[in-house]
Amino acid sequence: MEIILNTDIAGLGYKNDILEVKPGYGRNYLIPQGFAILATSSNKKVRAENLKQAAHKAEKIKTEAEDLAAAIGETVITITMKAGESGKIFGRVTNTQVSDMLAEKGFAVDRKKIALGDIKTVGDYTALLDLHKDMKHEVKVSVVAEAKAE
Repeated sequence: MEIILNTDIAGLGYKNDILEVKPGYGRNYLIPQGFAILATSSNKKVRAENLKQAAHKAEKIKTEAEDLAAAIGETVITITMKAGESGKIFGRVTNTQVSDMLAEKGFAVDRKKIALGDIKTVGDYTALLDLHKDMKHEVKVSVVAEAKAE
């Protein structure tokens, strides 16, 4: 029995794969659970069209990520934190702070897509932005001490 998978199934295949399975497995488990559909000629045509559109959509998303990386370029983010005499900061620099500073400069980057090391002192650091599965971009983060009021 030939089927088209609707979802990834461990040990069997990935979404949109056309597979040959035993008739009982396909008819009694995969199709009723919604994991697969029969691989008829019309379903194969629909699958081919969906793959074509998905490829076009993925290319557009990748192009947008490349444009965003080019726009960000060598931007330096400056974050002001309270710090002690030795330069050790109180609290920590978070992904949300970096995301907010990028937003102030006009770049929308989700905080979940920012990888930031553990920052404990004043200085210059690098944050890695995960803009696309094939596109990563580094941004300089400068942590400065807040001016003390006398």
